[in-house]
Amino acid sequence: MSAEHSDTFRQHDATQGSSEARDLVWLPIPPEEIDGLPDTLEYAHWDGGPDFPTDPARCAFYCVPYMKPPQVCTRPLPAMTNLRVVQTLTAGIDHIKPALADLAPGVRLCNARGVHDASTAELALTLILASLRGIPDFVRGQDAEEWRSGFRPALADKSVLIVGYGAIGSAIEDRLVPFECERVARVARSPRTTERGPVHPIDELPRLLPEADVVVLVTPLTEATRGLAGAEFLSRMKDGALLVNVSRGGVVDTKALLTEVESGRLRAALDVTDPEPLPAGHPLWHAPGVLISPHVGGPTSAFLPRAKRLLRDQLNRFARGESLAHLVATTG
Repeated sequence: MSAEHSDTFRQHDATQGSSEARDLVWLPIPPEEIDGLPDTLEYAHWDGGPDFPTDPARCAFYCVPYMKPPQVCTRPLPAMTNLRVVQTLTAGIDHIKPALADLAPGVRLCNARGVHDASTAELALTLILASLRGIPDFVRGQDAEEWRSGFRPALADKSVLIVGYGAIGSAIEDRLVPFECERVARVARSPRTTERGPVHPIDELPRLLPEADVVVLVTPLTEATRGLAGAEFLSRMKDGALLVNVSRGGVVDTKALLTEVESGRLRAALDVTDPEPLPAGHPLWHAPGVLISPHVGGPTSAFLPRAKRLLRDQLNRFARGESLAHLVATTG
Protein backbone atom coordinates (compact mmCIF):
# COMPACT_ATOMS: atom_id res chain seq x y z
CA MET A 1 0.00 0.00 0.00
CA SER A 2 1.43 3.37 -1.01
CA ALA A 3 2.01 6.19 1.49
CA GLU A 4 -0.46 8.28 -0.52
CA HIS A 5 -3.15 5.63 -0.10
CA SER A 6 -2.37 5.30 3.61
CA ASP A 7 -2.83 9.06 4.07
CA THR A 8 -6.09 8.92 2.13
CA PHE A 9 -7.38 6.09 4.30
CA ARG A 10 -6.43 7.92 7.52
CA GLN A 11 -8.23 11.05 6.31
CA HIS A 12 -11.31 9.02 5.31
CA ASP A 13 -11.44 7.20 8.63
CA ALA A 14 -10.92 10.42 10.57
CA THR A 15 -14.08 11.83 8.99
CA GLN A 16 -16.16 8.90 10.15
CA GLY A 17 -16.31 9.99 13.79
CA SER A 18 -18.07 7.39 15.87
CA SER A 19 -18.35 5.08 12.85
CA GLU A 20 -14.85 3.82 13.72
CA ALA A 21 -16.50 1.47 16.23
CA ARG A 22 -18.88 0.09 13.61
CA ASP A 23 -18.07 -2.94 11.49
CA LEU A 24 -17.09 -1.95 7.96
CA VAL A 25 -18.67 -3.64 4.94
CA TRP A 26 -17.30 -3.53 1.39
CA LEU A 27 -20.03 -3.89 -1.24
CA PRO A 28 -19.74 -4.10 -5.05
CA ILE A 29 -23.22 -2.55 -5.31
CA PRO A 30 -23.56 1.05 -4.06
CA PRO A 31 -25.05 0.69 -0.56
CA GLU A 32 -27.55 3.50 -1.14
CA GLU A 33 -29.11 1.32 -3.84
CA ILE A 34 -29.92 -1.50 -1.38
CA ASP A 35 -33.00 -0.87 0.75
CA GLY A 36 -33.11 -2.15 4.32
CA LEU A 37 -29.41 -2.32 5.16
CA PRO A 38 -28.80 -2.08 8.93
CA ASP A 39 -27.61 1.36 10.01
CA THR A 40 -25.42 -0.17 12.72
CA LEU A 41 -22.83 -1.00 10.05
CA GLU A 42 -20.56 1.24 7.97
CA TYR A 43 -20.42 0.77 4.20
CA ALA A 44 -17.92 1.33 1.42
CA HIS A 45 -18.41 0.68 -2.29
CA TRP A 46 -15.71 -1.25 -4.18
CA ASP A 47 -16.32 -3.09 -7.45
CA GLY A 48 -12.78 -4.08 -8.29
CA GLY A 49 -11.32 -0.70 -9.24
CA PRO A 50 -7.61 0.11 -8.87
CA ASP A 51 -8.10 2.18 -5.70
CA PHE A 52 -9.54 0.84 -2.45
CA PRO A 53 -12.33 2.92 -0.85
CA THR A 54 -10.92 2.59 2.70
CA ASP A 55 -8.11 0.84 4.48
CA PRO A 56 -8.78 -2.89 3.78
CA ALA A 57 -7.61 -3.70 7.31
CA ARG A 58 -10.84 -2.22 8.67
CA CYS A 59 -13.11 -4.40 6.52
CA ALA A 60 -15.10 -6.99 8.49
CA PHE A 61 -17.52 -8.14 5.77
CA TYR A 62 -16.27 -8.35 2.18
CA CYS A 63 -18.71 -8.94 -0.68
CA VAL A 64 -16.68 -10.07 -3.68
CA PRO A 65 -17.15 -8.09 -6.94
CA TYR A 66 -19.27 -9.94 -9.48
CA MET A 67 -17.86 -11.12 -12.83
CA LYS A 68 -14.36 -9.91 -12.08
CA PRO A 69 -11.20 -12.07 -12.54
CA PRO A 70 -9.96 -14.00 -9.49
CA GLN A 71 -6.86 -11.81 -9.24
CA VAL A 72 -9.10 -8.77 -8.84
CA CYS A 73 -11.45 -10.40 -6.33
CA THR A 74 -8.64 -11.66 -4.13
CA ARG A 75 -6.39 -8.56 -4.32
CA PRO A 76 -7.57 -6.90 -1.06
CA LEU A 77 -7.70 -10.11 0.98
CA PRO A 78 -4.07 -10.13 2.27
CA ALA A 79 -4.61 -6.66 3.77
CA MET A 80 -8.00 -7.51 5.34
CA THR A 81 -6.60 -8.43 8.74
CA ASN A 82 -9.90 -7.94 10.59
CA LEU A 83 -12.05 -9.81 8.11
CA ARG A 84 -14.83 -12.04 9.45
CA VAL A 85 -16.99 -12.81 6.39
CA VAL A 86 -16.40 -13.24 2.66
CA GLN A 87 -19.63 -13.22 0.64
CA THR A 88 -19.65 -14.16 -3.05
CA LEU A 89 -22.37 -13.22 -5.50
CA THR A 90 -21.90 -16.52 -7.30
CA ALA A 91 -22.99 -20.04 -6.46
CA GLY A 92 -19.51 -21.32 -7.31
CA ILE A 93 -16.63 -20.41 -5.01
CA ASP A 94 -13.69 -21.89 -6.93
CA HIS A 95 -12.45 -18.39 -7.90
CA ILE A 96 -12.10 -17.24 -4.28
CA LYS A 97 -11.62 -20.32 -2.10
CA PRO A 98 -7.86 -20.87 -2.77
CA ALA A 99 -7.09 -17.39 -1.38
CA LEU A 100 -8.73 -18.19 1.95
CA ALA A 101 -5.78 -20.32 3.03
CA ASP A 102 -3.82 -17.15 3.84
CA LEU A 103 -6.55 -15.61 6.02
CA ALA A 104 -6.81 -15.79 9.80
CA PRO A 105 -8.81 -18.67 11.30
CA GLY A 106 -12.55 -18.24 11.66
CA VAL A 107 -13.33 -16.26 8.49
CA ARG A 108 -16.64 -17.50 7.06
CA LEU A 109 -17.22 -17.95 3.32
CA CYS A 110 -20.81 -17.72 2.09
CA ASN A 111 -22.02 -18.22 -1.47
CA ALA A 112 -25.01 -16.82 -3.33
CA ARG A 113 -27.25 -19.85 -3.34
CA GLY A 114 -30.58 -18.86 -4.84
CA VAL A 115 -29.41 -15.72 -6.63
CA HIS A 116 -28.78 -17.43 -9.97
CA ASP A 117 -31.34 -20.25 -9.87
CA ALA A 118 -33.87 -18.63 -12.21
CA SER A 119 -31.36 -17.26 -14.73
CA THR A 120 -29.24 -20.41 -14.95
CA ALA A 121 -32.27 -22.68 -15.17
CA GLU A 122 -33.67 -20.51 -17.97
CA LEU A 123 -30.40 -20.77 -19.87
CA ALA A 124 -30.22 -24.54 -19.39
CA LEU A 125 -33.67 -24.88 -20.96
CA THR A 126 -32.71 -22.44 -23.71
CA LEU A 127 -29.61 -24.46 -24.58
CA ILE A 128 -31.54 -27.74 -24.55
CA LEU A 129 -34.33 -26.46 -26.79
CA ALA A 130 -32.03 -24.54 -29.12
CA SER A 131 -29.80 -27.58 -29.62
CA LEU A 132 -32.60 -30.10 -30.09
CA ARG A 133 -34.68 -27.92 -32.41
CA GLY A 134 -31.70 -26.77 -34.49
CA ILE A 135 -31.91 -23.04 -33.76
CA PRO A 136 -28.21 -22.37 -34.59
CA ASP A 137 -28.74 -23.91 -38.04
CA PHE A 138 -31.84 -21.75 -38.57
CA VAL A 139 -29.85 -18.62 -37.69
CA ARG A 140 -27.13 -19.58 -40.15
CA GLY A 141 -29.81 -20.27 -42.73
CA GLN A 142 -31.33 -16.84 -42.15
CA ASP A 143 -27.90 -15.24 -42.60
CA ALA A 144 -27.55 -17.15 -45.89
CA GLU A 145 -31.20 -16.54 -46.90
CA GLU A 146 -31.82 -20.31 -47.00
CA TRP A 147 -35.06 -22.07 -45.94
CA ARG A 148 -33.73 -25.01 -43.90
CA SER A 149 -36.85 -26.93 -42.93
CA GLY A 150 -37.13 -30.55 -41.81
CA PHE A 151 -37.76 -32.78 -38.80
CA ARG A 152 -35.88 -32.02 -35.57
CA PRO A 153 -35.86 -33.72 -32.16
CA ALA A 154 -38.34 -32.46 -29.56
CA LEU A 155 -37.81 -32.29 -25.82
CA ALA A 156 -41.16 -34.06 -25.37
CA ASP A 157 -40.75 -37.77 -24.62
CA LYS A 158 -37.04 -37.40 -23.85
CA SER A 159 -35.26 -38.67 -20.74
CA VAL A 160 -33.26 -35.97 -18.92
CA LEU A 161 -30.54 -36.58 -16.33
CA ILE A 162 -29.61 -33.68 -14.02
CA VAL A 163 -26.12 -34.15 -12.54
CA GLY A 164 -25.78 -31.90 -9.49
CA TYR A 165 -29.26 -31.68 -8.01
CA GLY A 166 -29.05 -28.64 -5.77
CA ALA A 167 -31.06 -25.43 -5.91
CA ILE A 168 -30.28 -24.78 -9.58
CA GLY A 169 -30.82 -28.41 -10.53
CA SER A 170 -34.22 -28.29 -8.85
CA ALA A 171 -35.04 -25.04 -10.69
CA ILE A 172 -34.14 -26.71 -13.98
CA GLU A 173 -36.55 -29.55 -13.23
CA ASP A 174 -39.27 -27.00 -12.39
CA ARG A 175 -38.92 -25.65 -15.91
CA LEU A 176 -38.85 -29.10 -17.52
CA VAL A 177 -42.29 -30.02 -16.15
CA PRO A 178 -44.40 -28.45 -18.94
CA PHE A 179 -42.33 -30.08 -21.69
CA GLU A 180 -43.72 -33.61 -21.27
CA CYS A 181 -40.38 -35.31 -20.70
CA GLU A 182 -40.63 -39.05 -20.37
CA ARG A 183 -38.40 -39.04 -17.30
CA VAL A 184 -36.21 -36.76 -15.20
CA ALA A 185 -33.49 -38.46 -13.17
CA ARG A 186 -31.50 -36.65 -10.49
CA VAL A 187 -27.95 -37.17 -9.23
CA ALA A 188 -26.15 -35.50 -6.33
CA ARG A 189 -23.23 -36.23 -4.03
CA SER A 190 -25.54 -37.86 -1.49
CA PRO A 191 -28.82 -39.73 -2.07
CA ARG A 192 -32.09 -38.36 -0.74
CA THR A 193 -35.78 -38.23 -1.52
CA THR A 194 -37.65 -35.21 -2.89
CA GLU A 195 -41.31 -34.57 -3.63
CA ARG A 196 -40.59 -35.32 -7.28
CA GLY A 197 -38.70 -38.54 -6.64
CA PRO A 198 -35.35 -39.95 -5.58
CA VAL A 199 -31.99 -38.22 -5.93
CA HIS A 200 -29.43 -40.86 -6.81
CA PRO A 201 -25.84 -40.88 -5.50
CA ILE A 202 -23.11 -40.04 -7.96
CA ASP A 203 -21.85 -43.62 -8.02
CA GLU A 204 -25.02 -44.58 -9.91
CA LEU A 205 -24.02 -42.47 -12.91
CA PRO A 206 -22.71 -45.49 -14.88
CA ARG A 207 -26.20 -47.00 -14.74
CA LEU A 208 -28.12 -43.78 -15.42
CA LEU A 209 -26.07 -42.25 -18.23
CA PRO A 210 -27.02 -44.79 -20.95
CA GLU A 211 -30.72 -44.08 -20.30
CA ALA A 212 -30.56 -40.30 -20.81
CA ASP A 213 -31.23 -38.36 -24.03
CA VAL A 214 -30.11 -35.12 -22.36
CA VAL A 215 -27.49 -34.86 -19.58
CA VAL A 216 -27.34 -31.52 -17.74
CA LEU A 217 -24.25 -30.71 -15.65
CA VAL A 218 -24.86 -28.25 -12.80
CA THR A 219 -22.29 -29.37 -10.23
CA PRO A 220 -19.83 -27.10 -8.42
CA LEU A 221 -16.20 -27.40 -9.50
CA THR A 222 -14.31 -29.31 -6.82
CA GLU A 223 -11.48 -31.80 -6.85
CA ALA A 224 -14.13 -34.53 -6.94
CA THR A 225 -15.94 -33.06 -9.98
CA ARG A 226 -13.02 -31.77 -12.02
CA GLY A 227 -13.02 -33.80 -15.23
CA LEU A 228 -16.15 -35.68 -14.11
CA ALA A 229 -17.45 -35.77 -17.69
CA GLY A 230 -14.37 -37.48 -19.03
CA ALA A 231 -13.87 -40.24 -21.57
CA GLU A 232 -15.57 -42.95 -19.51
CA PHE A 233 -18.55 -40.75 -18.56
CA LEU A 234 -19.07 -39.65 -22.16
CA SER A 235 -18.68 -43.16 -23.55
CA ARG A 236 -21.63 -44.29 -21.41
CA MET A 237 -23.95 -41.68 -22.91
CA LYS A 238 -26.27 -43.04 -25.59
CA ASP A 239 -25.65 -42.34 -29.26
CA GLY A 240 -27.09 -38.96 -30.25
CA ALA A 241 -27.41 -37.72 -26.66
CA LEU A 242 -26.94 -34.06 -25.75
CA LEU A 243 -24.54 -32.88 -23.03
CA VAL A 244 -25.42 -29.50 -21.49
CA ASN A 245 -22.91 -27.79 -19.19
CA VAL A 246 -24.06 -24.81 -17.13
CA SER A 247 -21.70 -25.48 -14.21
CA ARG A 248 -17.97 -24.89 -14.75
CA GLY A 249 -15.82 -25.69 -17.76
CA GLY A 250 -13.45 -27.86 -15.74
CA VAL A 251 -16.21 -30.37 -15.00
CA VAL A 252 -15.85 -31.57 -18.62
CA ASP A 253 -12.70 -33.05 -20.15
CA THR A 254 -12.52 -30.93 -23.31
CA LYS A 255 -10.30 -33.34 -25.23
CA ALA A 256 -12.61 -36.26 -24.51
CA LEU A 257 -15.66 -34.20 -25.50
CA LEU A 258 -14.05 -33.17 -28.78
CA THR A 259 -13.45 -36.81 -29.62
CA GLU A 260 -17.14 -37.60 -29.17
CA VAL A 261 -18.62 -34.58 -30.95
CA GLU A 262 -16.19 -34.71 -33.87
CA SER A 263 -17.22 -38.31 -34.45
CA GLY A 264 -20.85 -37.18 -34.52
CA ARG A 265 -21.86 -39.55 -31.73
CA LEU A 266 -22.74 -36.84 -29.17
CA ARG A 267 -23.84 -33.20 -29.24
CA ALA A 268 -23.09 -30.52 -26.68
CA ALA A 269 -24.41 -27.16 -25.49
CA LEU A 270 -21.86 -25.34 -23.36
CA ASP A 271 -22.24 -22.15 -21.36
CA VAL A 272 -18.82 -22.78 -19.83
CA THR A 273 -15.65 -24.17 -21.34
CA ASP A 274 -12.15 -25.25 -20.43
CA PRO A 275 -10.22 -23.10 -21.26
CA GLU A 276 -12.36 -20.02 -20.64
CA PRO A 277 -12.74 -17.65 -22.33
CA LEU A 278 -12.46 -19.99 -25.29
CA PRO A 279 -9.57 -18.64 -27.40
CA ALA A 280 -9.78 -17.94 -31.10
CA GLY A 281 -8.87 -20.96 -33.16
CA HIS A 282 -9.94 -23.51 -30.54
CA PRO A 283 -11.54 -26.57 -32.17
CA LEU A 284 -14.65 -26.34 -29.96
CA TRP A 285 -15.75 -23.21 -31.83
CA HIS A 286 -16.48 -25.16 -35.00
CA ALA A 287 -17.00 -28.70 -33.67
CA PRO A 288 -20.10 -30.30 -35.21
CA GLY A 289 -23.19 -30.33 -33.03
CA VAL A 290 -21.75 -27.91 -30.45
CA LEU A 291 -23.58 -24.77 -29.29
CA ILE A 292 -21.56 -22.32 -27.18
CA SER A 293 -22.76 -19.40 -25.06
CA PRO A 294 -20.17 -17.18 -23.30
CA HIS A 295 -20.83 -18.01 -19.61
CA VAL A 296 -24.07 -16.04 -19.38
CA GLY A 297 -26.06 -18.22 -17.00
CA GLY A 298 -26.04 -15.60 -14.25
CA PRO A 299 -25.79 -12.08 -15.69
CA THR A 300 -29.39 -11.22 -16.53
CA SER A 301 -31.97 -8.72 -15.32
CA ALA A 302 -32.87 -11.24 -12.59
CA PHE A 303 -29.44 -10.89 -10.94
CA LEU A 304 -29.53 -7.47 -9.28
CA PRO A 305 -32.82 -7.71 -7.34
CA ARG A 306 -31.88 -11.16 -6.02
CA ALA A 307 -28.34 -10.06 -5.14
CA LYS A 308 -29.73 -7.08 -3.22
CA ARG A 309 -32.15 -9.29 -1.29
CA LEU A 310 -29.33 -11.67 -0.40
CA LEU A 311 -27.08 -8.87 0.87
CA ARG A 312 -29.87 -7.22 2.84
CA ASP A 313 -30.65 -10.53 4.56
CA GLN A 314 -27.03 -11.47 5.22
CA LEU A 315 -26.03 -8.06 6.57
CA ASN A 316 -29.02 -7.91 8.90
CA ARG A 317 -28.05 -11.34 10.19
CA PHE A 318 -24.44 -10.19 10.55
CA ALA A 319 -25.44 -7.01 12.39
CA ARG A 320 -27.60 -9.00 14.83
CA GLY A 321 -24.88 -11.59 15.44
CA GLU A 322 -27.01 -14.38 13.95
CA SER A 323 -25.90 -17.36 11.88
CA LEU A 324 -25.34 -16.48 8.23
CA ALA A 325 -27.11 -18.23 5.38
CA HIS A 326 -25.29 -20.24 2.70
CA LEU A 327 -22.14 -20.88 4.75
CA VAL A 328 -19.84 -23.12 2.71
CA ALA A 329 -16.46 -22.92 4.49
CA THR A 330 -14.67 -21.48 7.52
CA THR A 331 -10.94 -20.80 7.57
CA GLY A 332 -8.60 -22.48 10.02
